[in-house]
Amino acid sequence: MARIAGVDIPRNKQVWVSLQYIYGIGPTLAKKVLAETSIEPEIKVSDLTDAQVNTLREAVAKYEVEGELRKEINLNIKRLIEIGSRRGQRHRRSLPVRGQRSRTNARTKRGQRKTVAGRGQKRGTAKK
Repeated sequence: MARIAGVDIPRNKQVWVSLQYIYGIGPTLAKKVLAETSIEPEIKVSDLTDAQVNTLREAVAKYEVEGELRKEINLNIKRLIEIGSRRGQRHRRSLPVRGQRSRTNARTKRGQRKTVAGRGQKRGTAKK
């Protein structure tokens, strides 16, 4: 496996696909990096020469990826929480940040449903 930016990228995939295994590189940036290095996107990683892998490493090193990017994102979230902005409060409470509804849905962010006692029966009806 070729190791770029501290990540082992898969050998059996095309270069533009396997570059996306690096955090912070999507399809657009992968193709942009390959255009800079003049490597064909459809070549398999196993067919790359050592020189081409080195040029890829240098090209990817210009961008903020992996640990640096994760660190910056976490610092931005902490800053929002510290200043007490609305987005920071939503992050603190583990609720959707970008205006989505949360009365229903938002299950991924809020976690599994918590059962509450007394909610299962219709109100106002007596037990028999």
